[in-house]
Amino acid sequence: MSKKRRAVAEINVVPYIDVMLVLLIIFMITAPIVQQGVEIELPQLAANSLPPDQQEPVILTVSKTGEYYLNIGDNLKKPVSNETVTQRIALVLKQKPQTPVLVRGDKDADYGSVTTAMVLLQSAGVEKVGLMTEQP
Repeated sequence: MSKKRRAVAEINVVPYIDVMLVLLIIFMITAPIVQQGVEIELPQLAANSLPPDQQEPVILTVSKTGEYYLNIGDNLKKPVSNETVTQRIALVLKQKPQTPVLVRGDKDADYGSVTTAMVLLQSAGVEKVGLMTEQP
């Protein structure tokens, strides 16, 4: 009786683990950078948070210099014009009418810039506007 040896194919997974670890490090480094967006200082106030079951809000950011930034669109770090704000918000509300809209204004932003932002949102069809703050 002769025994036959059968060849067993094994996959070497070490290179895949190395690639996975490199990707993990890249994501850990880039995630905080991507998430930040435009650098502003929010006013520090005690306020209620949005309910966790609510959908992702549209955020209109007002910088110190009075420029507007939206968290929707192609270039999130590029200021948008008043007309662009109105058009994009109106399109979002047309597709998803229950989308919450928040204004994220720098604490040193001009009051006129923030009120103009709220008027733009109103003209786009937003009925309720939330103001973002930072917990003290």
